[in-house]
Amino acid sequence: MFDLKQTIAQAKFVTFMTGAGVSTASGIPDYRSKGGLYSAMARPEYALSADNLRDHHQAFHDWVVANMFYPDARPNAIHEAMAAITNEKGAIVTQNVDGLHQQAGAEHVVEFHGNLYDIVCSKCDAHVPYQDYLKSDVHAADGGRLRPNIVLYGEPIDPAVSAAAIRAVEAADLIVVVGTSFQVYPFAGLIRFARPGATLAAVNREPIELPYGAHMVVGDATDVFAGLRPGAGCTRRWP
Repeated sequence: MFDLKQTIAQAKFVTFMTGAGVSTASGIPDYRSKGGLYSAMARPEYALSADNLRDHHQAFHDWVVANMFYPDARPNAIHEAMAAITNEKGAIVTQNVDGLHQQAGAEHVVEFHGNLYDIVCSKCDAHVPYQDYLKSDVHAADGGRLRPNIVLYGEPIDPAVSAAAIRAVEAADLIVVVGTSFQVYPFAGLIRFARPGATLAAVNREPIELPYGAHMVVGDATDVFAGLRPGAGCTRRWP
């Protein structure tokens, strides 16, 4: 029987690949489950698309501000356990844009889709406080359009971010997928860079499709990670 805690303790380098389900216990809704951000939308991806930002910037701004910002959210047991484990021997590659992994103290985080609270002006490239964006998507200094520095549908992943994510996956002898259906690409495609012999496991409320030989832990990730602690001393560092 697969023992996640023991497997983590014995691993030399652990890479967690995380999705929205990691942050639901912090009060941030996921995207596709019942009651999620997309649950009542006919064209859910369009809300977070580059086309919507270009053609309906005000509607884009209003939707993002109303539905995605949770500045009072705090890390939960999953974030905290992952931070402790990866600071010792690993890394986190996350689809999440909420910054909670870093708030929990994680030092080695690849934000594959960017960070919602990093607001940039499309005209002058200046970064401004997210509180400014909550009020308006117009940069007061030059009239440029403000936007969150996140990857929208229809936009490519930054090559430097992709390279960092690939390094984290290649370095791992244990990869643990948590809180994601693992259906969104290119994020899900990162698994093809796992080295031969690496162990792959997933923790999710419902079984997800995984490569042959992977281990599925079905359950509440908050409960699972509340009992996890770092294992023996570090033998490999973040590349």
